[in-house]
Amino acid sequence: MPGPVFIPGDAVDLHTIEEEDLDFLQRNVNDPQVWRLIDRADPVNAQQEREFFEEVVAGDGGVHLLVCADGEPVGTVGLTDVRGGAELGYWVAPEHHRQGYATAAAELLVGYGFDQRGLHRIEARVFEFNDASQTVLERVGFTHEGTSREAVFVDGAYRDTHWYGILEEEWRADDGS
Repeated sequence: MPGPVFIPGDAVDLHTIEEEDLDFLQRNVNDPQVWRLIDRADPVNAQQEREFFEEVVAGDGGVHLLVCADGEPVGTVGLTDVRGGAELGYWVAPEHHRQGYATAAAELLVGYGFDQRGLHRIEARVFEFNDASQTVLERVGFTHEGTSREAVFVDGAYRDTHWYGILEEEWRADDGS
């Protein structure tokens, strides 16, 4: 059962991640349709997922939330503190792909980052073959800032990583605030 709603939205709500959610997280980060897109090529066992929960989710240095649609978990979204800004990360369980959940969750958390955490800049990285995630970032207002050539090894080949970023004033200009 997801924790309380932290950020309500129209298409999704962002809930706190609780211990009861660890099975959902572990099951999905071990799905090839998720792990190959988030740079987690090694399997994650229950103890490793618990350590992630304790060190990252329950630790300082960012905010990590469960994406829920109609009260059911469909993925995660997070902001990890980096160099005076934050890096946005997210994934959606394969059975919930192509329903707009990642875009809705990213919009909510980017707004929270600028409005409540006082961030000036948010960045994100995506592999060259992940067209869906590139579309999410562009819909939210991110700009492609550069490419790290052959930066990751996925599916037997070195692949490019695309870097995206959005500044607070760009976000405000986009959303009319």
